[in-house]
Amino acid sequence: MSNPLDTDAGSELFSSYETELKLVQADLNQKLDQIAEASGEQRKTAIRQAERSAEEAQELVDQMRMEKGNIPSAARSKVNIRFRNYLSDLDESKRKLKSLADDRKALFGDRYTDDPQDEHLEQRQQLLSGTERLERSSSRLQESQRIALETEDIGRNTLADLAVQRGTIEHARAGLHQSEGYVDTSIKTLRGMARR
Repeated sequence: MSNPLDTDAGSELFSSYETELKLVQADLNQKLDQIAEASGEQRKTAIRQAERSAEEAQELVDQMRMEKGNIPSAARSKVNIRFRNYLSDLDESKRKLKSLADDRKALFGDRYTDDPQDEHLEQRQQLLSGTERLERSSSRLQESQRIALETEDIGRNTLADLAVQRGTIEHARAGLHQSEGYVDTSIKTLRGMARR
């Protein structure tokens, strides 16, 4: 049975998107099957590849949606039916991919479980507790370092003030010695005058 779009003007691009979408959808379905059979790193890689295929399929569907407007209205009803089927298939594939990606046990293997009786749960809790203590200690160290820097700054300013005050005192002392010299000279002069 021939495709009704083959003879309609403006439908060639839609047909090429449709063909490409079928290939991408087949590739996506194959990758979804691979995810179901894989675990660990292989599963993560397969999920990433499937996500890229799903994005590519979504782009093609978006292009097809825009191109539908160029198809003559006589053929558009058949195109709309097929387009809705493609949308439905893609949505189903995305749901399956999300379900497979959310399956943490398969993704992480035996290391992961939501079971509260998990033998590793206590270790994880201890690790989290240790991490919190480490973060609190780091915060305290940072605060101590900040206080030490402030104290050092205050000490530096105090030393600078003391140096200025020392200079003032030394200058005053030199002035005092000079004044004492003048006083001694004055006393000698007065004594000399008194003798005369």
